[in-house]
Amino acid sequence: MNPANLPVQYEQVTPGEWTSINADVIVETPVSLTVNGEFWLTFMCTPVDLEAMAVGFLFNEDLIQSKAEIADVRLCDAGDNVDVWLYHGVEKPLNWRRTSGCTGGVTSVQPEKYVTPSLNGSVLPAEKISNLIAQLFESQDLYRTTGGVHTSAISDGERILLTADDIGRHNTLDKLAGRLLLEGIGLPRKIILTTGRISSEMLQKANRIGAAVLISRTSPSSLSIELAQRFGVTLIGYARRNRFNIYSHPERISSLHKIVRSAG
Repeated sequence: MNPANLPVQYEQVTPGEWTSINADVIVETPVSLTVNGEFWLTFMCTPVDLEAMAVGFLFNEDLIQSKAEIADVRLCDAGDNVDVWLYHGVEKPLNWRRTSGCTGGVTSVQPEKYVTPSLNGSVLPAEKISNLIAQLFESQDLYRTTGGVHTSAISDGERILLTADDIGRHNTLDKLAGRLLLEGIGLPRKIILTTGRISSEMLQKANRIGAAVLISRTSPSSLSIELAQRFGVTLIGYARRNRFNIYSHPERISSLHKIVRSAG
């Protein structure tokens, strides 16, 4: 497997001084996906959890539904191709739609396809959201080493259970979906947290995974808010350790100290 980070030397310029710095940078590399022996596409990604990313991509594209459909998944020795073999034939999409995701995300899924998420009737305290975003920040070991990498995580509402790192924010959600499928992890409720902005593609992937709540440290797009309203997803942006914005379905979030006021 190729490394997720590589050493570099750069010159840091400050007023009146140049300093040579040794550090690590995040790796971006092309990795192709082959399905049943046919080349499909090339991801631009960070080379960790590549088998999970390939499987999760197929799941998030609604092309597979379970681990039982997978005969084999292999990363080649060079680390630049993932080969997925299924027990059944699958038609390669004729058209890939370029998304707003960084590093060239693509999808064939249309916004009309969605699942209805559920928290099994429970309501999340606002204080729990702040605790989960703190856990996400604390889990970013690769970011602290290199910077320039996104992290996404899945939680049951109490603690973070899985994390995924990648230079492409959309790839992190494919990696999470793939790990859930390959490791057979079933959760009564799913909450996804991410450091990346929420585009429509990110919202669709989170919905496909079954997340009732999607939390980001940065902004949602107008289309992602529209889809969250339609799909029944509680969309939270600009989440910090002590505050956040709720853009859709706020009824899932409760607080002991709720004061409603308008900002002009």
